[in-house]
Amino acid sequence: MSLTGSCLCGEVAYASSSPATLTALCHCSDCQKWTGSTYTANAVVPEASFQVTKGEPKFYDTIGDSGKKNRHFFCANCGSSLYGVLDVMPGEIVIKSGGLDNGAADLKNVGLEFYCERRLSFVPPTEGAKQVPRFG
Repeated sequence: MSLTGSCLCGEVAYASSSPATLTALCHCSDCQKWTGSTYTANAVVPEASFQVTKGEPKFYDTIGDSGKKNRHFFCANCGSSLYGVLDVMPGEIVIKSGGLDNGAADLKNVGLEFYCERRLSFVPPTEGAKQVPRFG
């Protein structure tokens, strides 16, 4: 099953010919700041399967909690968080699942939670997901 998604305004769209190889929640401070939320929900796909199909996203580089570079891609028009390319995960694209089409944002089975040591106190662990204190 392929994945497609876009930003809120529709100016940027993307597709992966591969299904997610990993579904994960990330509680790192970088993800919290980038999205203005408690954590990010992510669908990880092979970089070779991913392409931007419409528009041209902007990016912003940060140094994540791992000490390595995180490149965050977003829509310059509406500001939607789209996906990330992380030095700590070479060869992978980390799609922010909220932008996925056709109900794919409902990850159904979260396999992993990263940076659980930074999970906010009111957010419970996801049942069945492996809990990792840090990453990278």
